[in-house]
Amino acid sequence: MDPIEKYIASFPIETQEQLRKMRTTIRKVAPEASEEIKYGIPTFILNGNLVHFGGFKNHIGFYPAPSGIAEFHEELSKYKGAKGSIQFPLKEALPTALIIKIVKFRLKENLKKTESEKKHRVCRNGHKFIKSSDCPTCPVCEAAKKPTKGFLSLLASPARRALEREGITTLNKLSQLTEANTLKLHGLGKSSIPILRKALKDSGLKFRK
Repeated sequence: MDPIEKYIASFPIETQEQLRKMRTTIRKVAPEASEEIKYGIPTFILNGNLVHFGGFKNHIGFYPAPSGIAEFHEELSKYKGAKGSIQFPLKEALPTALIIKIVKFRLKENLKKTESEKKHRVCRNGHKFIKSSDCPTCPVCEAAKKPTKGFLSLLASPARRALEREGITTLNKLSQLTEANTLKLHGLGKSSIPILRKALKDSGLKFRK
């Protein structure tokens, strides 16, 4: 018997039916969420705590976080509750349509929060920045590391990093590569080739054939 079912089985039959209905309703909306006992009650988890529910003598407790209660304040006004909880009386049918709406809201809220957290970064030097395809690394550190002279200073950061990762920090090392091999370096695009070609030519060098 899984922990959630074991929890449910500890209640009277009438309460068990309502708890199982609550669990089934939430599962339909959030099938990818994991389930475990947290704070002594069943908890659905997806990108953090999603919702909790629990059995009591006269009601089923539902805990969709304060934001879930606030969002559906009017529809929940007929029930007793607190800032982050609501009480559904055992003698009444569970308002499954409302529960579904609340769980969907919490799903979107958790996803939005997770996406936002993924984008925010703090580099090893303590600089805060928002990671994106245009800014994959700390811009403050990148600016400090960018050479002020030499052929690497002519390149955009992704292209420069691509060469540095391979230890290609001099024109002599660059001249050992073909243009085709250079383009295979992750982060170095076609627009960098003319710049590198000219830098090599100015030093009497060229790409390998």
